Amino acid sequence: MADYAITFARSARRELEALETAIVNRMFPKIEALAKEPRPAGCRKIRGEKHLWRIRIGDYRVVYAVYDDKRIVDIIAVRHRSEAYE
Repeated sequence: MADYAITFARSARRELEALETAIVNRMFPKIEALAKEPRPAGCRKIRGEKHLWRIRIGDYRVVYAVYDDKRIVDIIAVRHRSEAYE
């Protein structure tokens, strides 16, 4: 089974670049792991959305879409939990 490709929305890339290096270093291994397992233990489906999921990394949430037919995980948002669902 081939891995999923990971893509970033331009806004998610900007959000990631704005975070402190220590936080980014903690997030990247978990984001990269989505290529092997796009729905890891602890991930949650976002209600009312067909492809959207989220994972929790400390106080931050990574919102992403999984497209099984194209084998793509598209990172949509990387936000603090207080702002993740606005």
